[in-house]
Amino acid sequence: MEQLQRALRELPVPLRHAVIGAVVLGVPGGIVGLVTGLRTYVPTAWFAILEVGVAAALSGAVLGLVVGSLVCVYHYVHDN
Repeated sequence: MEQLQRALRELPVPLRHAVIGAVVLGVPGGIVGLVTGLRTYVPTAWFAILEVGVAAALSGAVLGLVVGSLVCVYHYVHDN
């Protein structure tokens, strides 16, 4: 766990927020995809995990990148 925290701390702020956003939205997206896939057609449930999970992770990464960029701008404006 410490290695993960250290690795995240070493990333630039926008990238750190993008990674966190991708995980926070990607994991629930994968779970929703699994449930959807199992309820519709079991043999292709793995594809539903990818279809929904990757889209959610990408959305989370973009949202996290925007938030991280805003945090950087905020710190830049208030430090000067």
